[in-house]
Amino acid sequence: MKVRETELPGVLLIEPDVFGDPRGFFMETWNRRRYAEAGLDLDFVQDNLSLSRRGILRGLHYQWPQPQGKLVQVLSGAVFDVAVDIRKGSPTFGRWVGVELSADNHRQLYVPEGFAHGFCVLSETALFAYKCTDFYNPATEHSLAWNDPDIGIAWPVADPVLSDKDRAGLRLKDIPEPDLPAYQP
Repeated sequence: MKVRETELPGVLLIEPDVFGDPRGFFMETWNRRRYAEAGLDLDFVQDNLSLSRRGILRGLHYQWPQPQGKLVQVLSGAVFDVAVDIRKGSPTFGRWVGVELSADNHRQLYVPEGFAHGFCVLSETALFAYKCTDFYNPATEHSLAWNDPDIGIAWPVADPVLSDKDRAGLRLKDIPEPDLPAYQP
């Protein structure tokens, strides 16, 4: 397994070992001991799965004051996956990183607490799986505007399909300070 730090400290790109032969392939998507040895000593408490079609953009979501770290991957199809640092006082506040995750490249992305997360679907459909470090609480979920010009994410879709909640996402500069996590060096 290869674990690589992205431009945003704490956001990790993971390339699990994949063992293939003419029958198909095998890979571990989570092994607590192996991931802990690689620096991800986490206690995941909830697994989620979503199915979306081409052009759908989900996000940018974050949870506060009950934050969730997320280990995300694509089981079928492909997505452009994004993490945005929204931690007040962080040296990378407002910066983003985006990677393609697909069933073909088998990559995972770890998005730590304090980051907004979202993805858009590049394939006809995408089956997206993620492990979370805390339970979902709808009262603590927030939406950051997917197209915030101050962040400037280069989404590979011009006119995405959005939920009402995501259409109502706030620009980072308009989010009240108590609704943002603080940077903990």
